[in-house]
Amino acid sequence: DLEALVDEYYLASGLDLRRLSLLKANILDLTRHHKMDKDAGFTGDDDADLQRLDTFLCDLKEAQIRDGLHILGESPTGQQESDLLVALTRVGSGERPSLIRALADDLELGFDPLNCDMGAVWNGPKPSTLLVVSDDPWRTIGDTVERLELLATQLVAHASRLSFAEHLSMRENSNIPHPEVPPKAASKGVVTDGVLHFINSTLRPQLASCGTNEITNLLRALDGQSVPPGPSGAPTRGRLDVLPTGRNFYSIDNRTLPTPAAWTLGKASADALLTRHFQDTGQHLKNAGLSCWGTANMRTGGDDLAQAMWLMGVKPVWDTSSWRVTGFEVQPLAVLGRPRVDVTLRISGFFRDAFPAQIELLDKAIKAVAALEEDADDNPLAASLSTARIFGSKPGAYGAGLQALIDEGIWSSKADLAAAYVTWGAYVYGTHEQGRSDETTFRERLSKIEAVIHNQDNREHDVLDSDDYYQFEGGMSAAVETASGKKPKIYHNDHSRPERPIIRTLDEEISRVIRSRVVNPKWIKGVKRHGYKGAFEIAATVDYMFAFAATADAVKSHHFDLAYDAYIDDADTLKFMAENNLAALREMSARFAEAIARGLWQPRLNSVHDRLKELSQ
Repeated sequence: DLEALVDEYYLASGLDLRRLSLLKANILDLTRHHKMDKDAGFTGDDDADLQRLDTFLCDLKEAQIRDGLHILGESPTGQQESDLLVALTRVGSGERPSLIRALADDLELGFDPLNCDMGAVWNGPKPSTLLVVSDDPWRTIGDTVERLELLATQLVAHASRLSFAEHLSMRENSNIPHPEVPPKAASKGVVTDGVLHFINSTLRPQLASCGTNEITNLLRALDGQSVPPGPSGAPTRGRLDVLPTGRNFYSIDNRTLPTPAAWTLGKASADALLTRHFQDTGQHLKNAGLSCWGTANMRTGGDDLAQAMWLMGVKPVWDTSSWRVTGFEVQPLAVLGRPRVDVTLRISGFFRDAFPAQIELLDKAIKAVAALEEDADDNPLAASLSTARIFGSKPGAYGAGLQALIDEGIWSSKADLAAAYVTWGAYVYGTHEQGRSDETTFRERLSKIEAVIHNQDNREHDVLDSDDYYQFEGGMSAAVETASGKKPKIYHNDHSRPERPIIRTLDEEISRVIRSRVVNPKWIKGVKRHGYKGAFEIAATVDYMFAFAATADAVKSHHFDLAYDAYIDDADTLKFMAENNLAALREMSARFAEAIARGLWQPRLNSVHDRLKELSQ
């Protein structure tokens, strides 16, 4: 409804100026009613403000939404199969092009759909092949990308019956008006057909064999037999070689981290982060805190490592015959063109176990930067008395220490959560350090941090899917705020598309996930297929919302309103929860009530208190 109003507004701006005031008032009323004005930063003051809202809507529409949960031994079929195949080929890899890019190239649209300004006005061609896939207005670049996605889904669903070249030829020879079709469009389609052939001949059979492969190899393992090996990675990020599932996955040669590809992404992300922070604060970033997870760096080849090194102004050196990292080069300030960043890393327990060579590499780089004779304004690390910058949990321990406090409600203030984060993660690691407890130094480092950073490498899950995110990201934020007395900037960066790292604040990411997944009827309908497990997923989401509100103030009161309306005030969802997992409903209701009691949520309706009390008993 909101998108239709925005489209009508832009149409009226060129035809009927008298309608503009009314339309703007209607847009503002609708955004205020759903509290979207708070998330999009929309006040209705000017057209630039309206464009921010337009971009926000495009960003929501681009989000990848999971349709239900994976069931062991079952492969997706029908529409779920088509949607997944499009998602798997959205990003290219190596010599295999992206399906969406192939379509844009074959239609001669003249832009990169994976790296573009979604809210900008579309001034390119509008071929009939794209005109017929949707009746919606075609005004922005985001509208163009949406049409490419819809066309991709249609082609994948019918890939065995019609090639794209044939599709174009039929369209060219049809009586459908298409004055803007490029003259050569009908002879194109070669790149797209190559991707469709790969989907049909290789990827679709691999996906179809996943279910059988999982059960077969599970039984082999239970029978004491070997399970065939296979690589690990995020398939939606281009690692299609992980399919079929059901194999005993292996990792990577950790001596190659960060890989050249990870270096390219990490460097670009670091530069974009520095630009965003300067735009947000008007100051160069001097001190940052970065969480590094082992599984994420295995999937990416070391994005986090590369980002941390470039923030410090250090570049890896590789042996070109094996591409193993042999050392590093400290880059001069003249090359950087900005101050170095003093980076404090909070590594996960698995990162500690899997990447001792990378810990040593980072530690040596930190010490080399600290030894430089540079001014403190250009190199804050050089002015520090201690070079301890890599912290983690106690040897043999894992996590960040907040889960028990949140689950059991055994905390009184944010300072209690901060204290647990510090105590749990104050163990120093480095070349000659294997987990020495040093809470004093850890607190001192946290007190200096201006920006908390966490990178997400894929869209197969989100920030409200796991307690690990709030423990590390929210925990660091709470600890920094407690130690410094100031709330840091918190950035949750999207690395799911290697060509286009996106820098978002945690507040922006939370808002995006809540609107695109948490309260999205499509996602709710999908998890309802799974009975008690689907109800558990809904209740767990509320737990993680609560935890981010407690640790980082990133979940706002209106977000709880949205979740309450979707899960409890909706009669069908409430009935589903009660019939399939009454315990989950009671726990979710109690969590909502706790959010009110702790001042994290102020419901807009007084009746909410009594309703929650009734349901939580």
